[in-house]
Amino acid sequence: MRHFLTALLMLLMLFSLAGCATPGTDGPTPAPDSEKTTQPEEPEPEPYTILDPTVMPEGGVRDGVNYAAWDGIVEHLFFHPVVAYPELAFDGDSQANGIDDYMVTADEYRKILQSVYDKGYVLVDIGDVWSETTGEDGMPKMVRNTLYLPEGKKPLVLSYDDTNYYEYMLANGFTYKLVIGEDGKIASWGKDPQGNEVVSRDLDAIPILDQFVEEHPDFSPFGAKGCLSLTGYEGILGYRTQTDTKSWTEAQEAGRQKEIEAVKPIIAELKRTGWTFGSHTWGHIRLGSKSLETIQADTARWLDEVGSLVGPTTILFYPHGERPDGNDWQNTGPVFQYLQSQGFRVFCSVGIESFSYIKKDICAVICDRLHPDGTTLRYSRDRYLQFYDAKDIMDVDVRPQRGTDWS
Repeated sequence: MRHFLTALLMLLMLFSLAGCATPGTDGPTPAPDSEKTTQPEEPEPEPYTILDPTVMPEGGVRDGVNYAAWDGIVEHLFFHPVVAYPELAFDGDSQANGIDDYMVTADEYRKILQSVYDKGYVLVDIGDVWSETTGEDGMPKMVRNTLYLPEGKKPLVLSYDDTNYYEYMLANGFTYKLVIGEDGKIASWGKDPQGNEVVSRDLDAIPILDQFVEEHPDFSPFGAKGCLSLTGYEGILGYRTQTDTKSWTEAQEAGRQKEIEAVKPIIAELKRTGWTFGSHTWGHIRLGSKSLETIQADTARWLDEVGSLVGPTTILFYPHGERPDGNDWQNTGPVFQYLQSQGFRVFCSVGIESFSYIKKDICAVICDRLHPDGTTLRYSRDRYLQFYDAKDIMDVDVRPQRGTDWS
């Protein structure tokens, strides 16, 4: 069976967890870390029980399109911010290899979108895949919703970690922040290698996907885009909305409030155009090794500084892919229970397939997502062929010359 083979692969393989910002021991660091890890063996999931409420149009013909129930895997890919200027990102400094490991370039990202579109995937919102309901025992539980898709199409969830535009990124080939352009649409603002200010819809993952959907509206038949996974320790979306509890002046607070007001229309426009938000913890902390008290303080700070701006969310993306309580497949320890008590219901890690499992002892879903990045482009070509062929995607001419397992 597919998941049995997956479990064997997990025991034999090491893969990168794509944790682009590594706060201190958990606070800001100037570059991605390069840790590798193994994942715990997955339990064999029970067959899906497809229950209402439905979240997609009912089956049958609608506007000339036949919709049919989908009962297979809902694939989930996630990205970090994309490299806008490879000549800055891969310039041989101490950041270059980490960026190479964890990111794709804007051109590679466009080719990945084109490939998944050509292969028949359509975007669905992660919040539409599962719902909370009441079981026969009167207790809340999560159920997998019926997804009615255009016939012949396959569902795809996209998520984007660390869409905060950290300080270390600014000199290393990334855009600086999201803005609303003169046309009223989301764009990026940054500086090119010559130091010129650039407002563009072609250099950042978010406006690139917006444009792709404008050109291919059937890629998002229900209006979904992706889920933005936010920390808070260097603000959000390129705006420095964070506090510093060690020292904080009235002038700093005034500057912070100005940033808060500036980001609000960006958040509103993202929501209006199909983007949603999830927590990546405030400090990008390791949920498997931090104390419960530390996690409680971090969560409270995320809710205060980030959740207060983007609104409530049921989605939590594990930093570093590190699972709470050591193994969330078999354990529901105090950390998981606390996070669930704060409203989180869908808990996302990183894996070698888009695996999901509805927990039976608590109202929650745990799931893995796949990570298109330099590491998997170089060394995991076969596992991603259902989405794209790394040979067609990877721009080997602009990346560090570190080899591949398929060349």
